[in-house]
Amino acid sequence: MPGTFRTVYVVAFDLDDRDQAIQAFRPRVASSEAAAIEEAEDLTRRHAGVVVWRRDNDPVVGEEGDPEVIFSVGRIGDFD
Repeated sequence: MPGTFRTVYVVAFDLDDRDQAIQAFRPRVASSEAAAIEEAEDLTRRHAGVVVWRRDNDPVVGEEGDPEVIFSVGRIGDFD
C-alpha cells in the first residue's frame, strides 16, 4: 500500500524472582526480518525467551497496525 512501511522489532526476556518473563531490554528495530531472526536466534542462548514481530505503519494518517509475531522461542511476556 502506498505510503506505508513495515517495521520489524526484536526483544529478549529474562525471568524475574517470581519466575515471570520481563523484557531484558527495550525492543530494538531491525533492518530486516532475516536480520531480526538471526539476532533472535543468537539471543536464545542467553535469555529465557525471544520474540520478533512486525507491524505496518501509515504515517500519513498516523496509524500503526497490529503486531504480527514472526518468530518466538521460550518464555515471553508483554512486548507491544
